[in-house]
Amino acid sequence: MVTGRTVAARSPALEGVSAMPDTTIDPVTTDQSHRTRPALPPLTRRSFLVLTGAAAAVAAGATSAAARPLPATVPAHGPATHGHSHGNPNAARRAAADFIQAATNAYPTLNTGPRLPQSYADELGLFSTAFVYDSALAVIALLADGRRASEQTARVIGDGLIYAQEHDPNYSDGRLRQGYNVGPYTFYDGNPQPNGFIQPDGTANIGWQFGFLGTAVGDMAWPGIALLQLFDRTRDRRYLDAAVRIGTWITTNTWSTQPLGGFSFGVNGSNVPIPNGSTEHNIDCVAFFSILRDLTRDKQWGKAADHARAFVDRMWDPVAGTFWTGTNDGVAINTFPVPLDTATWSWLALRDRKYARSLDWAGSALATTDDASATNSQLPDGETISGVTFSSASLTSTAQYNGITVNQQGVWLEGTNQLATALLDRDRRGDKPTADGLLAQARHAQDVLGVGQHLGGVVVDGGVVAASSLLDTGFGFGYFQVQHVGATSWFVFGSTRTNPYRLRRLS
Repeated sequence: MVTGRTVAARSPALEGVSAMPDTTIDPVTTDQSHRTRPALPPLTRRSFLVLTGAAAAVAAGATSAAARPLPATVPAHGPATHGHSHGNPNAARRAAADFIQAATNAYPTLNTGPRLPQSYADELGLFSTAFVYDSALAVIALLADGRRASEQTARVIGDGLIYAQEHDPNYSDGRLRQGYNVGPYTFYDGNPQPNGFIQPDGTANIGWQFGFLGTAVGDMAWPGIALLQLFDRTRDRRYLDAAVRIGTWITTNTWSTQPLGGFSFGVNGSNVPIPNGSTEHNIDCVAFFSILRDLTRDKQWGKAADHARAFVDRMWDPVAGTFWTGTNDGVAINTFPVPLDTATWSWLALRDRKYARSLDWAGSALATTDDASATNSQLPDGETISGVTFSSASLTSTAQYNGITVNQQGVWLEGTNQLATALLDRDRRGDKPTADGLLAQARHAQDVLGVGQHLGGVVVDGGVVAASSLLDTGFGFGYFQVQHVGATSWFVFGSTRTNPYRLRRLS
């Protein structure tokens, strides 16, 4: 994640503005005396070009959060009273994988070949948008599920990523857009989008109505990892070749020569470079280029991994025990908000013991419990959900989306599953019980939240919602109680003890 913001079209149903204060520090030191000018409002992979389904925050309030550790014993739940139980952990994992398959097959009359999964249930208001980040997670999760039908669907999505790369309406340089349309809808202004993933002229149906036209480094690295996972599983050379094209695009277009180094953010929909640098994205690049080096034995990818790793190392804060979010300009480090996924993903990608305590920071500083009795909770009566939230800003935000005030204790289910996955991978004393408790919370959310939601107009079940209640990330967008391919994929990773940044044979 980085700071900065680029504005594109907004959804009238989910409209608002962002106004989150920020600070930066000198890259040479993390001494707080070196704080400098106010920074731009933040930009992340998820809000790139404004993720309009959630870019509606009017953010205000404190700029720091008090640490609150996860409960010593995560609250237990009995049988689901507001939805239905998906059964034991294995059955819950299969239901989650089935949801990802349903998202991929949501428009069967329009998408009979390569395709991508719709990222969110219809209720979010992003219609048939398929974000490539979610598509990449879906590939890896379906491979981890291991059933034959899941692997076949993973290949369909991988083929969809290759199709998007090879059939962009404007570029032939190996890029992927932030998002694509995979089914018909009528936009808020009455403008129809009648096609599936593949347009009548054969081009990929890029996400033009919402403005999801840019290309971000993290949104390239994750599909690259997914394609390499497919190549390792199938030995189909097409997947490796597509991943090499992704790597070439990243190194050609975003290699930063600024003091902090690493890879810059990417380009916007007009192909204008964005100078920001994201810790999250560079973590992705460390993993992607490391796997690419191992599979191709080409040293250039090792150099690229080292370039990204140097940036990540510079973002480490030894006092807090976690990583800063990134930089606006390649020179100054941004220190607020502090996100969860730089803490969890750094362990999964680097497995470096000196950074292992970032998971302890995440489990303490970002822990929260959503209780239905709280004023702004959206949980059904009598329910509680425990886990972690998105960032240090989430715990104090008073943002509103569509006139609804966020719940400061809302649980980010995707991040909760990330933390569980990372703890299982670290496997220190106490990590497994904590991770098991977090996954139990996600299973309960799977049972009772998102009931009756739809994909392509058809009722869908088994997905994990993005958040237990409406929450603000502090990065210009929020998360909603809507079934989500990304949150569900991370649930599969935790349930199968899968580190998505590593090939299974190298784990």
